Parts: sequence; structure tokens; C-alpha cells
Amino acid sequence: MMKNSISASKASLVFFLYQMISALDVPLDSKLLEELSQPPTITQQSPKDYIVDPRENIVIQCEAKGKPPPSFSWTRNGTHFDIDKDEQVTMKPNSGTLVINIMNGGKAEAYEGVYQCTARNERGAAISNNIVIRPSRSPLWTKEKLEPNQVREGDSLVLHCRPPVGLPPPIIFWMDNAFQRLPQSERVSQGLNGDLYFSNVQPEDTREDYICYARFNHTQTIQQKQPISVKVFSMDSLNDTIAANLSDTDIYGAKPVTERPPILLTPTGTTSNKVELRGNVLLLECIAAGLPTPVIRWIKEGGELPANRTFFENFKKTLKIIDVSEADSGNYKCIARNILGSTHHVISVTVKAAPYWITAPRNLVLSPGEDGTLICRANGNPKPSISWLANGVPIAIAPEDPSRKVDGDTIIFSAVQERSSAVYQCNASNEYGYLLANAFVNVLAEPPRILTPANKLYQVILDSPALIDCAYFGSPKPEIEWFKGVKGSILRGNEYVFHDNGTLEIPVAQKDSTGTYTCVARNELGKIQNEVQLEVKDPTMIIKQPEYKVIQRYGHVSFECIIKHDSTLIPTVIWLKDNDELPDDERFLVGKDNLTIMNVTDKDDGTYTCIVNTTLDSVSASAVLTVVARPNPPFDLELTGQLERSIELSWIPGDENNSPITSFVIEYEDGLHEPGVWHYQTEVPGSQTTVQLKLSPYVNYSFRVIAVNEIGRSQPSEPSEQYLTKSANPDENPSNVQGIGSEPDNLVITWESLKGFQSNGPGLQYKVSWRQKDVDDEWTSVVVANVSKYIVSGTPTFVPYEIKVQALNDLGYAPEPSEVIGHSGEDLPMVAPGNVQVHVINSTLAKVHWDPVPLKSVRGHLQGYKVYYWKVQSLSRRSKRHIEKKILTFRGNKTFGMLPGLEPYSSYKLNVRVVNGKGEGPASPDRVFKTPEGVPSSPSFLKITNPTLDSLTLEWGSPTHPNGVLISYILKFQPINNTHELGPLVEIRIPANESSLILKNLNYSTRYKFYFNAQTSVGSGSQITEEAVTIMDEAMASRQVDIATQGWFIGLMCAVALLILILLIVCFIRRNKGGKYPVKEKEDAHADPEIQPMKEDDGTFGEYSDAEDHKPLKKGSRTPSDRTVKKEDSDDSLVDYGEGVNGQFNEDGSFIGQYSGKKEKEPAEGNESSEAPSPVNAMNSFV
Repeated sequence: MMKNSISASKASLVFFLYQMISALDVPLDSKLLEELSQPPTITQQSPKDYIVDPRENIVIQCEAKGKPPPSFSWTRNGTHFDIDKDEQVTMKPNSGTLVINIMNGGKAEAYEGVYQCTARNERGAAISNNIVIRPSRSPLWTKEKLEPNQVREGDSLVLHCRPPVGLPPPIIFWMDNAFQRLPQSERVSQGLNGDLYFSNVQPEDTREDYICYARFNHTQTIQQKQPISVKVFSMDSLNDTIAANLSDTDIYGAKPVTERPPILLTPTGTTSNKVELRGNVLLLECIAAGLPTPVIRWIKEGGELPANRTFFENFKKTLKIIDVSEADSGNYKCIARNILGSTHHVISVTVKAAPYWITAPRNLVLSPGEDGTLICRANGNPKPSISWLANGVPIAIAPEDPSRKVDGDTIIFSAVQERSSAVYQCNASNEYGYLLANAFVNVLAEPPRILTPANKLYQVILDSPALIDCAYFGSPKPEIEWFKGVKGSILRGNEYVFHDNGTLEIPVAQKDSTGTYTCVARNELGKIQNEVQLEVKDPTMIIKQPEYKVIQRYGHVSFECIIKHDSTLIPTVIWLKDNDELPDDERFLVGKDNLTIMNVTDKDDGTYTCIVNTTLDSVSASAVLTVVARPNPPFDLELTGQLERSIELSWIPGDENNSPITSFVIEYEDGLHEPGVWHYQTEVPGSQTTVQLKLSPYVNYSFRVIAVNEIGRSQPSEPSEQYLTKSANPDENPSNVQGIGSEPDNLVITWESLKGFQSNGPGLQYKVSWRQKDVDDEWTSVVVANVSKYIVSGTPTFVPYEIKVQALNDLGYAPEPSEVIGHSGEDLPMVAPGNVQVHVINSTLAKVHWDPVPLKSVRGHLQGYKVYYWKVQSLSRRSKRHIEKKILTFRGNKTFGMLPGLEPYSSYKLNVRVVNGKGEGPASPDRVFKTPEGVPSSPSFLKITNPTLDSLTLEWGSPTHPNGVLISYILKFQPINNTHELGPLVEIRIPANESSLILKNLNYSTRYKFYFNAQTSVGSGSQITEEAVTIMDEAMASRQVDIATQGWFIGLMCAVALLILILLIVCFIRRNKGGKYPVKEKEDAHADPEIQPMKEDDGTFGEYSDAEDHKPLKKGSRTPSDRTVKKEDSDDSLVDYGEGVNGQFNEDGSFIGQYSGKKEKEPAEGNESSEAPSPVNAMNSFV
């Protein structure tokens, strides 16, 4: 992650430091420049050597500035040029630029000469360079008769161009009649002088249209030389010509083309000299003749060719060194070489220099009485001479100035006065040129001026430098002081930096740096001050930076860029990709604080930068997005090392798409047996690109490779070439051979057929063999086609057989197969289990026993026994109901099982049957058994009605499941006082034939809680609870009625009712959250100690019990509004239980299931009395 911060004040620092460096210059303030006097300064002029087009007007530029504006005059060839006397010459208004009208009759040649411009005002005169005006010339080629060039093959040839002398010199090139450039090479090339050089001629050089062209750029004209004809005689044609002119007896025959060592065509001789000026381009040339064509090489004697400035052109025949300096002087050797030898030429290079500045004179702005110097230093080769002029006049004859003293290249000024203002010219010259520079001395007496606008506002970022400007001018130079605040003291100390240009710098701005700053400038002519404002802002920060993301191709990705900034600054957020603008793509969604890229592609991979800019600072943060995808498919699959049972496959991996390849999957296609179907062959690590593959006979293989990375699998590669293996005997036999009869008199033999490539050859068949086990029989065999089943008919019922299946093809048999045991078909069992006995364990559980049947009578695989049982009737109720039979299955050869979930005090029947693969055998005779009594369920309901002062009426319903003979009901009750505490518990036993009871001698206006359950001889059942309230006596009721008619009481009751409502809501909310409140704690404290958990004596076995605790209700429980009681089941698990709906068997065939004994759960606390209590009762209950 990258983060940058750039303070905006740094840009201001560059400006202020520049102003400090040029402190003696007049500030470039337009208003100040209009007011201050200034000598002339030449701002624009034509070049020293000015070649003009003779067909167009001549414009000689001369522009200058000064205060007051300067006037202009010209000299021509050293004398005054009176432009008013030449109607063809005009001067532009407010300018010194001359326009010479050539297009209306003037001739350019008449205005050739040396021109110089002078700009003058009351403070001095500035002059321009000497401007040499010359019209360009493009003369025609002189008429000449050119003889054809006849040359022998292999000889050298030079075609001279000799263009006319023009101004400036023309550009030379060679073309043919079709205006096509003539091809050039190491053998044929153009020299720097424009001539065309042939190192050796060939027959193909013969042509009649070698034309030299000269292009004069100034006049945009091209001049053409007469075509030059070249005819090359080959040795064969030359011999034929000689033979035609000689007798048979003459000895004739030209020598064949002979190879020749190199000789230089240019330059001639072994040495030459070259002078070049500093800063120009040095061009050295060597062109050689020879056969074969020589090769040119350049070296510098005693040194190296300058790096980065040396270039070779024209097939290395030209050495080019740019921007030459004196250090490039020396001897340069060109060497021409071919196989026959070499030659060389040494060029002695001397670099001279026209004058160039070391220190050019600079303008001086001085106040009266000050000192100053003008320095003019130049160098050159030879060293230039320095001369001074004052206002364009040689200083020796210029008016004297006592403050001025000339000392060679320096003019020293002492105690200048306003009359000392002038423009001085420095001229540095040698034989190669000159330099002319104007520099004025401007003596000014000015009071201080502050150029920074008043009340200018500066804003900086906290902890960054604050640069407060006080741009000033005055002569003499004013002194600057800074103050903070309206009446602040002068600023001093290390926490401030005072620059010479007046700038105040606070290196580390803090919040308390905010305020008004006053700049005071004073000199001997006056004083001025200016106030500016500084505000320090909080920095902009990226508090949630974009993070590195890895995203799959075509997914969506989002970069966050959450910022914090000063509230007074308006930030702008820019997103960049790889330091460039985001692509113009609608998939890029820029939000307020994020960048989202939809449907990411590979080209979106890169670095994303969030840049936050304000007017004062800039911060950025970057994150890299890596786009990953499934790899590209491998390619260039190649098969090598082909053998009968193996082959080597190699491939080139495709692009992994930023996620390393972890493995390669190799698949094959059998074009002979399953064309178009690809099978898995093997998998190799991602670092491996070759694999040795095992092959099967008689398969026409094609392979393909799939690359795998963390993202997924690539597309398959293109298939490899096909490879057909030879046929062979089968290597293996069918698998999963089985013998199972489908009918009592058959044996069905099945197997899994070999796949096509497993056949190892054509004509795949199977040899099926069988014989009865444990009987001395021979094998019976049959050969069948490529199928997977054979049926043997007429077998005895459920007899074991030995079976084997062997594969074979046209080349022979597979190895001997292994034998398996199968059985012929099963039939239904013939015998029912005997001696069925039932032992009742408790009221809900019984155990059944039986004797196993003989195995021969099973006539199949013994799978187990099924017990059918059903309830005949309840002994407590004589009414019959629909008989629903239940079935339990006991796997294997078990002879007993448990019957769970029986109903107490009921009559049951059961029978047992044996089971094999064909079905169930006959049922055993029905056995009858009865279950004993159990505890009853809770009474079906309990209602309390008819409340009086001292009595309540209770009504109830008998239990839904009495589970025996009811002997009585047990009623327990206890009062609840106004603080919700429970009183003493009273118990009453009620005969079983009763269904109501009037409870008397109760306290008036009292709440009671009742607990009610039924009882059999086994014990008490689950209880049901209710609450009720007796009413008040009449006297108290009448008093309450009297009170209730009072207005104040009604208001009080309303307030109490509202308070009660709020309290109830709070309690309800806390109750739903599972919290406790005082009522529960008090009820817990007064729980009935007499009510203890009860346990059914005969209702338990092992570690399982169907008894539950029965306790008086504690606070927090309520019955539903319909006063019914909720019931829940408790589940026990047992071993040796039969297989019902949810039953299952373990490995040894024993039953694993669930045993459910349904019982009544502890009832919830009942609702209050159905009669609403009076407001007084409600109040009493909460007092």
C-alpha cells in the first residue's frame, strides 16, 4: 500500500525562492512596471544571418520594452538608414520591426546588407545584433554535354553531381526518370558532396537515367541535372566483342573479373584535416573501392569514440558526432578492409569555438549612492576579445560618468546617481563569430511598495510549512518586519524563518498559527504595511484504504476509499489504474467512497490508486487487483516411446491466469469401442509436463490433458494423435459374479461385463460354469455372447452352487477365474414358530419368547422373526375400538424380544412368524396377555364456579386415560395472601364416583390455589391446578360502594389501574426475557413441602422410569386460556426391542429403537377465577 501527501504550499515555495534569487530585478508586476522608469530592453530580433526568400516581403524584427516606451532607429552597413526616404520600407507601429515591400516592385538584392536596430528612451539605448540580410539563390545547372560512362564489371565508378552554388546550399539526392530514388547499399552510396560512388560496378548498374537533383528549401524549388548514362561491360560480352575482331590465329581473351584490395575514393591520400565549431555536428566520410565491397571501420587514435554522441550513417561510411566540444579534437582513422587487404585514412580534427557565454551581463537596479558591477565573461577558440559600449556608443567615446570604471570584462559602479542610468553593451568576438548582450543600469529612488494584495488569505495544512508572502519593491531596498495580530509584537525566534524576498515561513504550522499577520516595509523614503490572513486546516486522510484483492474472472470487486477531511475543504476523489485514467468502460462504477468493477476481465489486472485532492493537499492509497481464472488448456500434446503396453505423453501448459496449476488430469478416448466418451486415466502434479501411461491391448487411444488450479479445471486440450494397441488374451475376468434364484426352481448367474478396452481383442465372450455344492457333480459349462446374465433352470429349491465365469476372445481365454457360492431360488417357509410365551414386565412393557423353526423348513435365507401384536380392549372400559396391529421385526436367529409402548390395564393378542428372502411363513397360534394397572393421567378439566363469602364450587372430569380402576381423587389447596405468599396446605380425599364438590368455611375475599389429581391402586397420577377468589362481605362491599361513588376515589382508582397496567406490561416483558421478579422468589420460598416426587413402583425396569415429579405450582406458570393442561412425552431407549417404524438392527441383528412411555407432565398454574374481581380486590391483591 502506497501513500503520498503533497502540500500545496510547496508550489508557492518555488515562486518565492525564485524571487529571492532575482531580488535586484524589478518585480514583474504590471501595475509597478507602468509606474517605474526603465531603460530599453531588446525582447525580439531577427537572426544574425538572415536568408530571405526573394519573392516575399522582407521582415526584419526588432521589439523592445522600456518606460517610457522606446523609439527605434536603424543603421544599414554602418550608416543611418532613413526609412522615410524609401517608400518600399515601413516600420510597424509601436515597434522597431521593418517591413520591406518586395512583392510590389522591390528587389531583394537591393536590400542586401548589415542592419542594426537601436531602441532608445530617456534612460538609455539598447542595440540589436548585426543582422546580415541575404536573399536566397537557386541557380540553374549549367548546360553541359555528358559522355556515357562505359566501365568494366568490377571496376569502381564515381558519378559527379556538382550542383550549382545556392544560398543556402541545396540538398542532393539521386533519382531515375520515374522519380524513384536509386537504391543504395554498401556497394553504391552517395557521398557528403552529393556524388554517387560505386565501390565496384555490376551488370545490373547499367542504365541511362542516373539523375542528380538539388532541392533548395528556401525557395521550395528542385533543380535537375542532365541524365547520366552508365554501361557496364561484363567479361563474357567483352570477350565476344574481341573475338569478332580478331583472326583465329590471334591470341585473345580479356582477363576475367578479378578481386581487388580496397583503395579510398574519398578522401584521397593518407591524411587530411577538418575544422569544426563547438556545438556543431562533426561529419567524417570514407568511401572505398574494391572487390569484394570493402567494409569501413572507424577508430579514434589515442582515445574512444564519445559514447551516446557517436552515430554511423551511410552504411558506416560516415562518422557522425553531435554536439562536439574541444575534447573531440584528435585523429580519427577510417579503415577499409576486404579479404584481399585493407587501407586507411587519418583525419585530423580541430574543434574551434565561436564565442560563448560564461557570464552574460545582467540588469542592475540600484538606488542612489549604491555600488554595483556588470560582468561580461565569454570563452571561445581562439579566446574572444571583450569590448564595451554605452547606449550603443563605444565606451571610450561615450559621455563620461564619474561613478563608472571599466576593468576589462567588468564595469564597476560606485555611489551611483540617477543620471548614471544607461544601457551597456558587451561584445565578445573572435574570427568565428561574436556575442552581443545588453544590460542596463537603472538608478531608482522609490519609497517602499508592497505588491502582495491586502487581506490575502493563505490556507495551509496542519504540520506543514506555511509561507506567507510579502512581495515588495523599493529603492533603496526596504527592510521587512512581521507582526502577528493587531497589536502583536515583532516576530522573532527559531519557530519562524524570514526570507530575503520578504516571505515569512512557519516551518510547522499549528492550529494556534491561525490569525492575522502584518508585514511592514520601510526605507529612508517611507514606510508601508499590509495585513494577510492565515488559516490552518486539518489534513486529508484516507481512513479506510483499498486492500489487495484476488477475484475470479467475471466476478465483481470493490475497493474502498473512505476519507476524513477538514470540513471547510471540498475533496475530489480520482481513481487511477496503473497511474493512468480508468478505462472508459461502463463496468467501472465510481461511488462516493468506493470503486466497483463489474464482470472483471483479465485486462482489469493491475494497481488501482485512490487520489483525494483538496485545494491544499493530496493523499493517495493504492491496492493491487489480481484477476484469477481457471487455467488455459494445455497444448502441443505429443506421444513418444510407443510400446505395446505403455506410451509417454508430453504437453505444454497454458497460461495459469495468476493461480498456479496444481495438477494435470489425463483422460483417454477409446475410438474403437466408445468413440466420443472420455475416461479418467491418471493425474500428475502441476510441475510435471510428461507422464508414462499404461495401455491396454486392442484400444485405439487418444489422450487429452486438463489443467487444474484452485479456481477450477481448464477446458480440455485438443486431443493427441491416435495410437492403436495390438490385441491379446483378456487379462481379467468379469467381477461381481453372483448366483441368486429368482424362482424356486432356477439359478440366475449374473456378472459385470468387461468394458470395451478390457476385452483386449475382438470376439469377447464368457464361459459360464456351475455345479451343485457338496455333491460329486461335474462342471456344467456354456459359452455365451457378451452379456451379463445366464439362467439355469430345473434346480432344486434353495440349494448351494459353485459358480465361475471366465472371459475369452478370438485370441484365447483369460486366467482361470475364482469360484463363488450361489443359491437356487427360495420358497416361503413351511413351519410357524412354536412354544410362544409372554412375560409382562410392567404396565407398558412385555417380553415374548418362542422356539426357532428348523432351518430346512425355512427354504431360504433366514432373515428373522416378525411379532404381530394388537390391543383387544381396555379392562377399565368395556367399549371396543378399531384393532390396529403393530409389527416388530427381530433380525437373525433370535428367540425373544421386547414389546414396548403397551397401554396399562389392557388385553392384548400376539403371534410370531418366520421370515426369509421370499416372504413370511405361517403364523403361530394367537397368545393373549394383559397389562397391569398404572397411574392415571390428570383429570380432563377442573372448573371453579359460584364463589361466595366462604365457599367455592369445584367441578372436574375423569382422566382421559384412567390406566386402571380409580379409587379416589386427591384435592389440595392453600390460600395466597396480598404479598403472594402461600398459606398452609389442606388435603381432601374425594370418592372416585364424584364429579363436583362445594368447598365451605373459606375466608372471604381470599385467593386460593388448588391442586387436583386422580388415584388408582398403583398410585397418584399427574395433577392439574387452578386458582379462585372468594367474594367480600356485604358491609365492606357497601362501604366500598360508598367510596366508589366519590370523584376523588374514581380518579385514584384510575391512577392505580394505570399503574397496574404499566406494572403488568413490565412483568410480561421481563417474563418473556426469562428474568425473575419478586413474586416468583416468594412463591419459591413457600413451596409446599409435603408434595414430593412420586415414583411408580412397578413402572420401571433397568435404568428407565416413567415416573415424574409432581409438585405444587411455582410462580411463573399459567394454564392456557381454555384451562386445558399441556402434556409431554418422555422417551426411553431399550435394547432387544423389535423393529417398528423407527426401529433398526445392530450388526448382530439385535434391535435398536426407541421406547416411549406417555405420561402427563406437571400441569401449569391455572388462570385466575373466571369472575373479574372488583377494583378493591384488585387493589388488595397488590397491597
